[in-house]
Amino acid sequence: MQAQIQALLTAAGGAGTGGTERTTMGSNMGSHMEVAKPAIFNGEAGKVGGFITVCRVFLRMKLREATVEEQVQWALSYVQGGSADVWKENVMEELESGEVEYESAEEFLISLKKEFGGGEEELVKVAELRKLEQGERTMEEFVQEFKRAARGSRYKGRPLMEEFKRGINGEIRRKLMEAENPLASIKQWYKRATALNRNWRESRREEERLRGKKKTGEGAPKQEQQQMLP
Repeated sequence: MQAQIQALLTAAGGAGTGGTERTTMGSNMGSHMEVAKPAIFNGEAGKVGGFITVCRVFLRMKLREATVEEQVQWALSYVQGGSADVWKENVMEELESGEVEYESAEEFLISLKKEFGGGEEELVKVAELRKLEQGERTMEEFVQEFKRAARGSRYKGRPLMEEFKRGINGEIRRKLMEAENPLASIKQWYKRATALNRNWRESRREEERLRGKKKTGEGAPKQEQQQMLP
């Protein structure tokens, strides 16, 4: 099995710490496209979701024509270190003995997520969501970061809206809460908060521009007076 994994790594560009690879395996469409390869996964619960996502994309684009066994072996080659080593050794032994047989690479990835994600990953997501604050970021940037943290947290409906409301800057929060028509969904909060923040930033830029013109106008007479002095 080790020889098969090494052959797959050679064909797919080798295991590493993340990046892009150009390979000839997989579908014709993906054979000449650069696709990010996964970083080494060492069993950390907070990283299992990202690892699985990158694996799915790479398998779809580059190893689509490989057998299920080859796809699983390729994914296992990026599982190294920490608590992941023991689990990997057990899986490889079970595969070689025939105790375990995955019907698809997706089935394998799901089992990996159950092993290392579970409730722990959800707790990591929730903690991250509760710490988020807009600060100096634009609302567009904050909304994207909030959406990323919300995925996997299981927060929905009112609890999700409350966390978003807490994270945005106070002035925008007050204006949205005082709106005539209450916001009834997280999408409405995203849309209205983004529009309000954009208008506020444009208004500030206009004020700064006008202040700059006013200062320039006030400075002109002084310059003329200095020129008239002997």
